[in-house]
Amino acid sequence: MDYDLLARQLEALLDSDDWLTNSAQTAAFINTNIASLNWVGFYLQRSPQLLTLGPFQGNPACNPIPFSKGVCGAAATQRRTQRVDDVHAFPGHIACDAASRSELVVPLVSDGQLWGVLDIDSPLPERFSEQDQAGIEALCEVFLKATRLPSFVA
Repeated sequence: MDYDLLARQLEALLDSDDWLTNSAQTAAFINTNIASLNWVGFYLQRSPQLLTLGPFQGNPACNPIPFSKGVCGAAATQRRTQRVDDVHAFPGHIACDAASRSELVVPLVSDGQLWGVLDIDSPLPERFSEQDQAGIEALCEVFLKATRLPSFVA
């Protein structure tokens, strides 16, 4: 996967600084351009210790997600990307879609504040490599650089 090319393409696509437009475009872009995914979307920190569903591509999703649960909660709490080869072996995993087998969740931090997470699921076990993680983190940096993020949590 040529993540450098994808980053340049996403940068050209995000011609607005609006968070809603850019998050919708980013989710659709990743879902369209990266193989073997069954869900791509954003969860936003709109309340303390709670993630709320944002723009996404895929089946209807779980909402809300407390920081204390699941891979998304772990990424939000630790502010560190979570790459999970087998979601069924992850303690506290939230099974929104039984078809999901692996997951990658990147925390989105701006000016030291957690804004949300980008959650990506795959029906394949061990779908995400270190290269995928670095590439998707780079796509998240493109999103953060292009986007004016509102503060949802006081």
